[in-house]
Amino acid sequence: MENVHLALEEDDLYSGYNDYNPTFDSEELENDLGFQQAVRTSHGRRPPMTAKFPGTAIGARPIASSFGVSTDGAARPMTAVRAAGYTSSLTRGSTFDPLGQSKGPAPPLEAKNDDTPEEKIKILEKKVNDLIEESCMAQSVGALQLALEKAKEAGRKERMLVRQREQSGNADHINLDLTYSVLLNLANQYANNEMFPEALNSYQVIVKNKMFSNAGRMKVNMANIYFKQKNYPKAIKFYRMALDQISNAHKEMRIKIMQNIGVVFVRMGQYSDAITSFEHIMSESPNIKTGFNLILCYYAIGDRERMKKAFQKLISVPLGIDEEDKYIPSNDDTSANMVIEAIKNDKLHQMERDLKVLAEKYIMTAAKLIAPAIETSFATGFDWCVDMVKSSQYVELANDLEINKAITYLRQKDFNQAVETLKTFEKKDSRVKSAAATNLSFLYFLEKDYDQADRYSDLAMNADRYNPAALINKGNTVFSKQDYEKAAEFYKEALRNDSSCTEALYNLGLTYKKLNRLEEALDCFLKLHAILRNSAQVMFQLAHLYELLEDPQQAIEWLMQVISVTPTDPQALAKLGELHDGEGDKSQAFQYYYESFRYFPSNIDVIEWLGAYYIETQFCEKAIQYFERATLIQPTQVKWQLMVASCYRRSGNYQKALETYKDIHRKFPENVECLRFLVRLCTDMGLNEVQEYATKLKKVEKMKEIKEQSGREGSARGRREGREGSAGSADSSHSSNSTKGERLSAKMRSLPASNEPYEASSQKELDASYVDPLGPQMERPKTGAKKRMEDDDFADEELGDDLLPE
Repeated sequence: MENVHLALEEDDLYSGYNDYNPTFDSEELENDLGFQQAVRTSHGRRPPMTAKFPGTAIGARPIASSFGVSTDGAARPMTAVRAAGYTSSLTRGSTFDPLGQSKGPAPPLEAKNDDTPEEKIKILEKKVNDLIEESCMAQSVGALQLALEKAKEAGRKERMLVRQREQSGNADHINLDLTYSVLLNLANQYANNEMFPEALNSYQVIVKNKMFSNAGRMKVNMANIYFKQKNYPKAIKFYRMALDQISNAHKEMRIKIMQNIGVVFVRMGQYSDAITSFEHIMSESPNIKTGFNLILCYYAIGDRERMKKAFQKLISVPLGIDEEDKYIPSNDDTSANMVIEAIKNDKLHQMERDLKVLAEKYIMTAAKLIAPAIETSFATGFDWCVDMVKSSQYVELANDLEINKAITYLRQKDFNQAVETLKTFEKKDSRVKSAAATNLSFLYFLEKDYDQADRYSDLAMNADRYNPAALINKGNTVFSKQDYEKAAEFYKEALRNDSSCTEALYNLGLTYKKLNRLEEALDCFLKLHAILRNSAQVMFQLAHLYELLEDPQQAIEWLMQVISVTPTDPQALAKLGELHDGEGDKSQAFQYYYESFRYFPSNIDVIEWLGAYYIETQFCEKAIQYFERATLIQPTQVKWQLMVASCYRRSGNYQKALETYKDIHRKFPENVECLRFLVRLCTDMGLNEVQEYATKLKKVEKMKEIKEQSGREGSARGRREGREGSAGSADSSHSSNSTKGERLSAKMRSLPASNEPYEASSQKELDASYVDPLGPQMERPKTGAKKRMEDDDFADEELGDDLLPE
């Protein structure tokens, strides 16, 4: 303890560490006389060092040098002159060359000999590895044929490599791993190219070779090929062989093989065996897909209780993903917020989201499947599923299930129950309330209860202003009130919230068309066409817009695209015929009108055009069938029967014409035109009935004159009613019902006359104008699901396309 020195507070514990020998102070070399003298001497001698190291014995002893003592007798320190390149034998004028560069350049390295067998083997082995890698890369980018060619070339090179090793006597050094890689890659590429026999042969080579470890796993691949070939018994056999050769340590692999076995049993219809496999998996390592398959099997055999148990197992399967709250940033820790921002949308989080979406899809599908089967009624079964889901980790799915329940009611045409179910969501959270209100608005809109539709669309918007479906429904209700400007604003807002909302873009285009802003409507539909490339509805609207913009060629081009997508659409074919007719191309117009008639033989406009075309081309016999078809469609319109009789007259079949006129007179006894032709025909044919028909004609004409006289004294309406009996009279006012009717009537009136004596009144009887009992043509219902060319088809096309996805 006597030698222990305790440090006091005033002691400096670190003193002495900065002390150094002033000999090594380079900053004072200019003032060091000894150093300066040594520099000035020819041999660099200097006086001996005077500094001493304290506490050492060497400090008082002079240090000798290899050069001895300097001229002044003082000793100088030893220096490492040899290591620096100095020697005592150097003479004055010799060069300083410590690296020996004066001897010339170093000799070149020995050239590598590539001709040795070992070197050739190494080069070939590298080439095989490169070919395998190239094959795998080609397969990853979808170049399957190239991948197969590379795999075959790698196989050829590998066989050459084996032969070279055998010839060089190094057969023991054959690279079995390389051989295994070549064969496996070749088999995989055969399978990818669906060359199944070749793939099975390659896998068989691997499996039979006992030198390859774990080759038994290849039987899984072989079983997969048999499954693709629908050879299910053999697939089961190979799956089970693979299962026997895989140890229990590889639990995940065994579970996947058993899942495959269960799927094969399902394909074979052996649901009991499939249930055995799936139940084993659910007890060992439960997963969502197997749980869903198990429910399907129980549903197939109709086991209610086991369906319920399987559904409970399905919703209790752990997904092994973190809660979404983990990705919500906090306000305190900046660095933690940066980490959360970085991982918020990374690949792992995307995988978690995809897994959760898949699980929800399976649960929703399973609930909709088993709900009608597990209880006496669909509603009771669905309520049981909802209760089970509410008590599970998928509690947020309960509301979606109830909305799906309402949608199922809709499919069953039970609208009242659907409305009642959706109304229960009015007090739920905003997301569910908005979804339910959107569907309610849709239902009321379909029932044409626009006030209620407007109310629920407002409710949906208040619950979630960023819901594009709610905004579309609101725009639709405003559109139905013909407030097109306001409707356009709602559609634009829906597009701002969801730029991919095709319904909003379509409705906006129709709204612009109503406002006669054709260029803006055209822009909307062109954008929509870029999204929906094969939508016949969009292309039909584009064709109509170009027609309105007086560009018939562009309209024809777009209609041709419509025909390429829906070649049996009669409306598109008829419109093509109309456009070609307007362009003066009668042959093309006839072709499209004829095709339209073939697919839909009840379009009066098409029938009228075809009949007029045959009369114009002097084929009256062929026109008869079309006007007879029109007579069947509109039996109360006398004009079609008059046209049939006229065609018989024009073709020279007077007897058939007389019978037709008599039949018309029985149905329409007050028709003046029919009586006039009966009088003329009977007179020329010398029949006795001529006097009878002449008397009737005078009575009818006198009654007509009385009506016309009273009509002149009365209103214009009375005058129109007084002339209603004649289908082809020159003073008929019905020819103004549609522009198309006027064009056809004028065309049929201007048909060339023949030399027969009954052409005096042909203009009147060939007048094709008429009053359609269904109203104007644009209000007549069309067949098929295609879009119509009229502007007022908006409500039928897109209003109410807002049901939530199931």
